[in-house]
Amino acid sequence: MSTADPAGQECAGPLQVPTAHGTPPVRGLLRATPEDFGVEEILGFEPDGTGSHVLLTVEKRGANTGWVAAQLARATGVAARDVGWSGHKDRNAVTRQAYTLPWPASSSLEPCLELAGEGYRVVAASRHGRKLRPGSHRANRFTLRVRDVEGDAEALQARLALIAERGVPNYFGPQRFGRQGSNLARARQWAAGGAAPRDRGARAFALSAGRSAAFNAVLAGRVQQGCWDRLLPGEAVLLDGRRSFFPAPQIDAVLAARCVAMDVHPSGPLWGRGASPAADEALAVEAAVVANEPELCALLESQGLEQERRSLRLPVRGLAWSFDGDGLELAFELPRGAFATAVLHEIIGDAWADAEGGED
Repeated sequence: MSTADPAGQECAGPLQVPTAHGTPPVRGLLRATPEDFGVEEILGFEPDGTGSHVLLTVEKRGANTGWVAAQLARATGVAARDVGWSGHKDRNAVTRQAYTLPWPASSSLEPCLELAGEGYRVVAASRHGRKLRPGSHRANRFTLRVRDVEGDAEALQARLALIAERGVPNYFGPQRFGRQGSNLARARQWAAGGAAPRDRGARAFALSAGRSAAFNAVLAGRVQQGCWDRLLPGEAVLLDGRRSFFPAPQIDAVLAARCVAMDVHPSGPLWGRGASPAADEALAVEAAVVANEPELCALLESQGLEQERRSLRLPVRGLAWSFDGDGLELAFELPRGAFATAVLHEIIGDAWADAEGGED
């Protein structure tokens, strides 16, 4: 069983969530330059090699995913809505991710390789048969540098080894809530009877922030109870790497062993319409959040969102680290939808204080 950070027991809210492995052992400077935060999207499939689209690998630096999509549309004369991508990536970073554009099968791909502008450049292009949709990629590979590290180096080594073995709480990071929590504030105003955001995109960001805040609250409760990484009676058990789950009224030795092996995970709600699939002890934690956030949960239901599940635990696979003077180099792989800031939250004091808002 994990032990929550005693100093974090008073934490509340999506940006002040308790750690699971204790107080972070060091402090350091994050994102001193975009090169300190590298992200490579892992699609998990190969380009088709034929078809009416082109799949681009784009390197961007200090640029929003959506902004780059607009630049690609303008440069090639296609409608912005026809540009596809799988996931948002951090702005204050150097990232590589895939985009698709409609591209006639009879046209050469050479012009695609010349696409470049402020903050982006195309590094590869291949024929593909369809537009990329959100959530199409399998994972992201992160390469991070923390500068001016101060603290207990021995404890840091032990913390990293523990994270490699047991993972971290799968919090939505501060990027999800907008700059200074603006998207969440907008959701709360709306839920309290205020006007809905006029812009469709702003409404979507507000709902996403509200849903993420409710999930973080459930996860924070499980962290404080020391059961974020083990199954409770009544758990909706999530299969690793999938969105599929099954109810478990009782947790036997076989299921508990599968959880230790990270074949399955405890799950929490992405709130929406319908009854939670959890029951008994697992449901009790969720019910407490609904009781504390009735307006926010009611808003999510009223806007037609359906109940979904998300893993409470985040496996940190391929974790490697090295030291260079007072610098720390980290590399690891996370499944899509997960936040590197959730990992840093367990390692670096005030890791979320320097995190940017707006993208995940």
